[in-house]
Amino acid sequence: MSIELPWTEALEAIPVAASAASLRVAVVIPCYRVAASIERVVAAIGPEAWRIYCVDDASGGDTPAALARAVAADRRVRVVTRATNGGVGAAVVDGIRAALADDAQVIVKVDGDGQMNPAFVADFVAPIAAGEADYVKGNRFYSLDAVARMPRGRLVGNAGLSFFAKLSTGYWDLFDPANGYVAIHADVARLLPLDKLHPRYFFESDLLFRLATLRARIVELPLETVYADETSHLSEWHCLMVFPLLHARNFAKRILYNYLLRNFSVASLSLFAGLGLAAFGIAFGAAAWAHGLATGQPATAGTVMLSALPLLLGVQLLLSFLAHDVALTPTAAIHNRLASRRPLTSRRALSESKESPCSPS
Repeated sequence: MSIELPWTEALEAIPVAASAASLRVAVVIPCYRVAASIERVVAAIGPEAWRIYCVDDASGGDTPAALARAVAADRRVRVVTRATNGGVGAAVVDGIRAALADDAQVIVKVDGDGQMNPAFVADFVAPIAAGEADYVKGNRFYSLDAVARMPRGRLVGNAGLSFFAKLSTGYWDLFDPANGYVAIHADVARLLPLDKLHPRYFFESDLLFRLATLRARIVELPLETVYADETSHLSEWHCLMVFPLLHARNFAKRILYNYLLRNFSVASLSLFAGLGLAAFGIAFGAAAWAHGLATGQPATAGTVMLSALPLLLGVQLLLSFLAHDVALTPTAAIHNRLASRRPLTSRRALSESKESPCSPS
């Protein structure tokens, strides 16, 4: 069974950018119960893709048969099968590992449910190929018309969680952290602790946090997502309850990594002194206020100043830290400086060395 995807009728032959055509671009598609759409998604991927990795996340049902038909129809398709269901993040990680093992240069992640137009793959690769970005992601909030078509639950949830993502990642210029249409340079992907990435729907936000620890440059592209009658496996209420806690955890890690372990700077002093002064001012003021209520005696001018002055100084120092943190948003790609760190034993390099007549015996 297959369904007509809303963007297929408007899909035209889009010229492949020369920059994308010169790279080994791997497309990773996490597949979980997408039998009705996966063949259309694969068929819509243009010639800019070198390999297509469909990761079957223990779907069962008709999905394996649909993937088999996709393999028969397109020789670029490789199927990675998971023995157990691990979630979208775990499936993407398996696809990334397979692409890295085959020595891909750029990896693009596209969902298999048909909400994302695969014709945009070349657009996502272009900033990486030009050396302007290490990671490219979509943003559904650029167009007001697209925002108006977004389900209200997702709209409110994405808008609220975007602010938490700014705090936890330090990418203050980014929005829509849960957007799953992304591309990453392979040399940057090799530096990621793939085993530590969240295995389920927090994957994209957790990936942003890990990229921040590398100071990778991220570029956003406008993107419209099609919301049809596909089945969503995401619980919006669960995300609103759990995601803020995960963002708080990553925020604490980011502060520890960037302002204590890796560097202790004036911004570090501003942060910790500001927190201490603000906490003292609030605590002392609350205690003095409670004492005044209990005794009926108003606080003296000295007591008020002893509470207000540390609070004001603390807030000022915290604002100074915030300005410093915003200014630290990465502005230069790092993958251009990582070429010498590529592993020498990749599968592609080994096969080429065996075929070379000049290779030592």
